[in-house]
Amino acid sequence: MSLWVDKYRPKSLDGLTFHDNVTSSLRALASTGDFPHLLVYGPNGAGKKTRIYGTLNELFGAQVEKLKIDVKTFTTSSNRKLEFNVLSSPYHLEITPSDMGNNDRVVIQDLLKEVASTEQVDFSNQAKSASKHRFKVVVINEAESLSRDAQAALRRTMEKYSANIRLVLVCNTISNIIAPIKSRTLLVRVPAPTPSEIADVLRIIVKKESLKLSDSDQETQDAFLENVAKAADQNLRRALLSFETICMQTETVDVRNLSSASVVLTGKKSSKMWPCLCVEINSWPIWPNSGSHSTSFYHTVFLRDSY
Repeated sequence: MSLWVDKYRPKSLDGLTFHDNVTSSLRALASTGDFPHLLVYGPNGAGKKTRIYGTLNELFGAQVEKLKIDVKTFTTSSNRKLEFNVLSSPYHLEITPSDMGNNDRVVIQDLLKEVASTEQVDFSNQAKSASKHRFKVVVINEAESLSRDAQAALRRTMEKYSANIRLVLVCNTISNIIAPIKSRTLLVRVPAPTPSEIADVLRIIVKKESLKLSDSDQETQDAFLENVAKAADQNLRRALLSFETICMQTETVDVRNLSSASVVLTGKKSSKMWPCLCVEINSWPIWPNSGSHSTSFYHTVFLRDSY
């Protein structure tokens, strides 16, 4: 069992339902032989990471979905040892260096140098779409929170190892990104989805989950679903979590009661609903048959990024 936000997250660019212009641009970039460094920015819940992983799927195929978590150890100049979580597939890594505070530069220098110094050479079992790409992709979350020293290290990495590595920086705003990085990346803005676009996604889930709505009138249903989107501040991730929480409380969702669409976020019941959902999340394995639960890296990141 998994949360709807994970269960129905598109695995490829073809599954995306809004921001078609962004999707088309990313697909075109993935089809070229010269994929650039990217700086993807936009508000929380706009679909930045989903589009990035869809692009990785275009580049390397389904192998990017075979994820594992590694713990890397780094040593600072004062001989202090730091442990850092890295989410990776055979063709990419995902990291959040800002978690290390002022030591983010150490992670950037050591980890990226290690990755970039090794050329991707095992193409025997790759799909044809992946065989022409001899680089690894490193996805860097919360890029706007990186220190100036870490950003300077990123700039040097872009210059020195461009043949073996591509960086995809993810952030909410580019105001704190230094100019040399902006000039070396292709900027991709992912705006927040509109309430109607979020309602379209929720409507797909209603159909796939065979959910019961109290009123068959389409206009009433649309108004309710758009109210969920508005209450979530046009954050698709938050809207999906909220909608699932609403549906967990009853067999038939009362779409005529528009106030219930926002009760999860603002109402008195929220103090009871959200902890119940968190308890359920905590009981789910991170990976099938792994035996690991949500107290470790993956769901920690998921919950942190949800709001």
